Amino acid sequence: MERKKTLLGEIERSIYDIKDTGHTSYQVSRGLTEEIVREISAGKNEPDWMLELRLQSLATFERLEMPPWGPSLHELDMSQIVTYVKPETRMTDDWQELPEDIRLTFDRLGIPKAEQESLSGVGAQYDSEVVYHSMQAELEEQGVIYTDMETALREHEDIVKAHFMKLLPPSDHKFMALHGAVWSGGSFVYVPPGVEVEMPLQSYFRLNAPGAGQFEHTLIVCEKGSKLHFIEGCSAPRYNVLNLHAGGVELYVGEGATLRYSTIENWSKNMLNLNSKRAVVEKNGAIEWISGTFGSHITMLYPSSILKGEYARSEYIGVSFASTGQFLDTGNKVIHAAPNTSSTMSSKSISKAGGNTTTRTSVSVLPKATNSKSSVICEALMLDSLSRSDTIPAMDIRSDAVDIGHEAKIGRISEESIFYLMSRGLSEEEAKALIVRGFVEPVTKELPLEYAVEMNRLIGLELEGTIG
Repeated sequence: MERKKTLLGEIERSIYDIKDTGHTSYQVSRGLTEEIVREISAGKNEPDWMLELRLQSLATFERLEMPPWGPSLHELDMSQIVTYVKPETRMTDDWQELPEDIRLTFDRLGIPKAEQESLSGVGAQYDSEVVYHSMQAELEEQGVIYTDMETALREHEDIVKAHFMKLLPPSDHKFMALHGAVWSGGSFVYVPPGVEVEMPLQSYFRLNAPGAGQFEHTLIVCEKGSKLHFIEGCSAPRYNVLNLHAGGVELYVGEGATLRYSTIENWSKNMLNLNSKRAVVEKNGAIEWISGTFGSHITMLYPSSILKGEYARSEYIGVSFASTGQFLDTGNKVIHAAPNTSSTMSSKSISKAGGNTTTRTSVSVLPKATNSKSSVICEALMLDSLSRSDTIPAMDIRSDAVDIGHEAKIGRISEESIFYLMSRGLSEEEAKALIVRGFVEPVTKELPLEYAVEMNRLIGLELEGTIG
């Protein structure tokens, strides 16, 4: 059997860097003002309470300072960012009805094929609006709701109003406030009690316009005893100006429910990725985060779980890969707020050619969360002396009756290991590649490779190829 070799070079981004032209029907002016916020809200014909939330978020954004920690965001100039870009098409459930360039972009990314083979439903966003949405009829008959956020706001306003930005209050930080002011697009999922969605739902976010921001909002409500796997993918072509991504994800996991949330972020290297994700888990419920961060210039992303009910559980497994000019600051946060709750975090990072990775983890155990357990493992691998990796753990334990563990390892590829593998007939490059593949294998085996062709392609481009 022919043996595959691993490529450690730059990702071949030709698939992702295709730029479409002429598909914008309307966009707001550059910058961020009250007039722009009102313009976005009026264009969507939103209820008064949503406009008020936007305006309060804008006031909060203007009041809050930039984060005093993490990578420097001095390059971000909001006066040069376009916060809303409307594509020149309406949302449809037929790929053939999309403008040809947009349809071909999603074809190249493999989204329609993945939908046919392994998904229960797909939403595809282009710039600021969802342009395609479809779900299997049998799920609709079971009461599952999967649609874009604007439709949800019109047709399910009571559910949206009860949950929208309750887990992501604008006062938490500057970019959550920015999201509240100018959010657009995104996905809404409601799974009724006891319903198990067997095949995943997937939303794909594509940002095409140079100098624009994307601020999609995802809201998922899994009722008691339900089960769902939701996949999120992101990409954008590269430009010579900064793009900004500040999405928001709110996940409500009911009693005894299970939600797996898988994400592959593959933004271009002119992107500032400042996303916020948070879940609350009721009694006996479980949230499973699978996270892969491969692109962007700067990423600050820390999915968080609030274990609210007894025996609630959170699992996080993530990998980030930083190369030249990239600062990937990622991690996970868990708050144990009830007895007998448990959490695991496994973070892996790889840096090469001067790339920077930082892994931040935070575990908080409240006094009443007795008999809770948490395990944190951070592993970082540097492929050369130009790169840098940091792990920054934080623990706030306010109960003695707990079981908490933490382990962190940072290192370079062992020269002894390379020498051993080379003595078995491998070249130096092949030896390094084999070690990297073994390092990330615990993460990649959990990724939903069989469901998302675009994700398969990205992982393959990063770790497999032909050299030598």
